[in-house]
Amino acid sequence: MTLPMILLLVIIFIAIILFALDALPADVIGIGIMVSLVVTGILTPEEGILGFGSETAIKTLGLLLLTTALIKTGFVQMVTRRIVERVGEDKNRLFWIVSLATAGMGSFTSNTASTAFFLPVTLSVSKKLKQHPSKMLMSMAFAAILSSSMTAIATSTNLVVSGLLTSYGLEPMGIFELTPVGIPILAVGLLYMFFIGRKIIPERELENHDKTLPRDTHYYAEVEIPKKSPWVDKEIRQLGLRDEYDISIINIERPGEGEIKPTPKTKLRVGDQLVLNGGREGIFALNDHKVVRFTSTPDEELPESIKKKYSMAEVVLLPSSSLVGQTLRGLSLRKRFGIQVLGIQRRGKVLRERLLNERLQVGDQMLIHGDPETIASLENGDNFRIISDTIEEPKNTKKAPYALIIFVLSVGLAAANVLPLAVSTMIGALLIFVTRCITPAEAYKSMNWSALILIGCMLALGKAMDTSGLASYLAGQLVNWIGTGHAYALLAGFFLLAMILTQPMSNQAAAVVVLPIAIETALQLGLNPRTFAMMIAVGAATSYITPLEPACMMVYGPGNYRFMDFVKVGSLLTILIFGISMLLVPVLWPF
Repeated sequence: MTLPMILLLVIIFIAIILFALDALPADVIGIGIMVSLVVTGILTPEEGILGFGSETAIKTLGLLLLTTALIKTGFVQMVTRRIVERVGEDKNRLFWIVSLATAGMGSFTSNTASTAFFLPVTLSVSKKLKQHPSKMLMSMAFAAILSSSMTAIATSTNLVVSGLLTSYGLEPMGIFELTPVGIPILAVGLLYMFFIGRKIIPERELENHDKTLPRDTHYYAEVEIPKKSPWVDKEIRQLGLRDEYDISIINIERPGEGEIKPTPKTKLRVGDQLVLNGGREGIFALNDHKVVRFTSTPDEELPESIKKKYSMAEVVLLPSSSLVGQTLRGLSLRKRFGIQVLGIQRRGKVLRERLLNERLQVGDQMLIHGDPETIASLENGDNFRIISDTIEEPKNTKKAPYALIIFVLSVGLAAANVLPLAVSTMIGALLIFVTRCITPAEAYKSMNWSALILIGCMLALGKAMDTSGLASYLAGQLVNWIGTGHAYALLAGFFLLAMILTQPMSNQAAAVVVLPIAIETALQLGLNPRTFAMMIAVGAATSYITPLEPACMMVYGPGNYRFMDFVKVGSLLTILIFGISMLLVPVLWPF
């Protein structure tokens, strides 16, 4: 083994740890990988940045622009409203309509975007039908992930696999090449969730008076006792916090005295800093009665125009958000937007530490307070998804038909082999700008740039696996260990390796690490490398047994799930997908 191979193994090992710990955003880890490859001399600077100018990157850019246009023109919202209107009062119908709609959207956009869009829709309809949201949210997220094998553009992982195929002189993945495998996977997956999966999902924290609805979501809020508060000089037991607000005081910080353990007889004073634990409705009531001042954000004075009108909402932080990894102190949301974060839930757990210094993570569920117009505008970006009780009709959908026609035309030209997908999607991107479906500024602001950056960087890792000889070396060792007569065993092994790595890593990263080794192994054995490429594309998208997949992270808090819920429900689903893949892939792409 050469020095470049050893260095590359070290880089991959460190990257896997960083991905698993979620220490940094995935795109930042990707940049670190690319820079490390260049600095260590494994790749030249030209080779390191080659992925950003590749056909795969161009295809991804074009598709991001096209799908952004579909969402921003309101086409997806229009279809969703029509679908939801057909649900009626039937919970089984709700399952099929929401699952199929999510999978349909996920077949042509990322599963993250599909989950983010249908999250508030699912919550709203579940509440309408008095069904615990946990029964639908996991099914909805899984439906989005199940659609990953429906088309080559369903996930950026498929685009990465397609790009790596071309780097080995093989044909890129056709748009519907995976569909014969994707349809059975989607069908079996949805049937499993309908008959088995959703029935073993627990319902947690139910109110005694209503066994069908989840308890009010709880948060920790940091407040201060102002001079004119009616709480001044009153004992805690006199405030009626439990009866009137369903709130308890769990900590008091008193100027000059430090931390005080609250008791029923503790008298509150002006300036006391309180940490409250309570439901969102109780926190809303505290704000309305103006008995305390919220201090969860930097002490900056709000404009009078904002003080006169307040609104509160619950939001979920999206994977595409630029706020991920930043602290509330550094963001200064109150100063910039007039928004105050009152509490944060993370993967079902309420954060108890000082919120100002807490770094935000994907899927954080936050209770925010501020100007209603500003809160409403959060839906226009890719930072938050508002969890509301209504499904709003888009204000202007005149351009929606144009966006749909351009999308279908772009995909159709590529599917008919008239033009390469990279060319057809860029033509489509040009047309959405020319027809003013969206402006370039709107598109660039709303696009998921982190996905594009990650793909460009991970393609550099794929190049390094080839040029360093590591892929060929590991393939040779694998062949010597397993032998030449175990093609099915190798295929199963690579599926399992991709599936295991995709739990802590991004799907694209898992595919890039495994695919070069698989292709080299196939070439050395005289087997069809395409068989292994398709198997790894499916395996890298099989991320159901942990909630670390972005689609699962977004529903973790609102569904009040636990880590083991995903292990329990996702394990059998993973086995089913493995069985389907082992049956179909060698038949559709013979060895």
